Amino acid sequence: MQSSHAAAAVSSAFDDPNLIAYGGLGPVVRLAERCGLPALADEHIHLPPSKDGTGAFPAAKLMSRVGGMVAGADSIEDMDRLRHGAMPRLFTAVRAPSTLGSFLRSFTHGHVKQLHAVARRLLSRLAAHTPLLPGADQVAHVDIDDTIRRTHGYAKQGTGYGYSKVKGLNALLGVVSTPPAAPVIAATRLRKGPSNSARGAAAFVAETIRTARACGASGLPVVRADSAFYGADVVGACRSLNARFSITVRMNASVKAAIAGIDDDAWTAIKYPQAVWDEEGQCWISDAEIAETTYTAFTSKPKNQQVTARLIVRRVKRLGTGAHPAGQGTLFDTWRYHAAFTDSPLSLKDAERDHRRHAVVEQVIADIKNSAFAHAPSGHFQANAAWLRLAALAHNLTRAAGTLASAFHARATTATIRDHLINVPARLARSARRLTLHLPERWPWSEDFSQLFRTVHAPPPTA
Repeated sequence: MQSSHAAAAVSSAFDDPNLIAYGGLGPVVRLAERCGLPALADEHIHLPPSKDGTGAFPAAKLMSRVGGMVAGADSIEDMDRLRHGAMPRLFTAVRAPSTLGSFLRSFTHGHVKQLHAVARRLLSRLAAHTPLLPGADQVAHVDIDDTIRRTHGYAKQGTGYGYSKVKGLNALLGVVSTPPAAPVIAATRLRKGPSNSARGAAAFVAETIRTARACGASGLPVVRADSAFYGADVVGACRSLNARFSITVRMNASVKAAIAGIDDDAWTAIKYPQAVWDEEGQCWISDAEIAETTYTAFTSKPKNQQVTARLIVRRVKRLGTGAHPAGQGTLFDTWRYHAAFTDSPLSLKDAERDHRRHAVVEQVIADIKNSAFAHAPSGHFQANAAWLRLAALAHNLTRAAGTLASAFHARATTATIRDHLINVPARLARSARRLTLHLPERWPWSEDFSQLFRTVHAPPPTA
């Protein structure tokens, strides 16, 4: 590729009032409207009246926030991207960044809870209107994890140094997925930076399970989490809601004793990353092996909180000759052990593989940190909590739009969906009271865009 003209023969001018940079934002906003997001905002968000009108028109301000995030905004000032070219002709009631910032800063903890209610109801409606969670009536995975959103400066409320030794805020996420579907964010919590990962985890797990059920997960829900959430209260919350659990355990003395009691013949080689298939032996050559035993957890708790279930253990050969973890002894000289406590009804191989797929939540965290949650943009803690919830709402809305476009976009990252379907330059034309978006010729994903556009602009089904 090279320039077609000499440098002196090329010029630029920002003077076309009919262009927009986000031609795909229209179908996404239309999808949000069809699912009732503006009405949900007006119904559930009640900010106190003020002289400057900060609490007025919550639906318009929320829609402006979500629209900006879907288009790629990751800060308050970045919301100004919605006010260029012909955008005022395609959308009405787009609010200025300063207005949106004041709106967020007026949130209290109660208002953030109201926003949670809006997001939960919208997710269930998205699942009803789009193939967002196919197969949820059979099995649904609920993954819980937290992350640190790094912050800078001294003006942000709630920041501190947590488990990662990074200064920031702690964000707790609960995501829901099915085997054929990409995950969506069912619940969020913003906590102070030094917060322990398991703080409030039981109530958060219960909320995520209930949200998953509201989205059609009437089959078998399986809660997956890492060792930070291994506790009697989390397991109790799963059992009280008839959900299965699969949680990584800490290597305490009783777990080590249970692993040591596994017979050598009980270990089975599995197909592990970088495993090699041996044609002659008809088996996988791998350094990973799995076995299981029965284990009773939380024996220091009262009898009604103790749980007996399966302890699934995976061991991988040590590659280095460095010191092994303290206290693991001769048994752990050659192998590294990873154990999961679960009541999964699956076979040993399937249950172990299913637990390893908990890493899907890390992909969601990376996705959201690469988009709207790239920053915690406000100095006010509750404003940042609302920002996190709005970022999750925009993530789910973008993913729902992807499911309507194509099978590829149904599983693509939100960044890919934005590049292919939303950040499409367009020229707006008006004729006979109709608006027409003129999009680039030979756009590689034009068929997927057209499928999304036709679906959300079709007449709503009659009751």
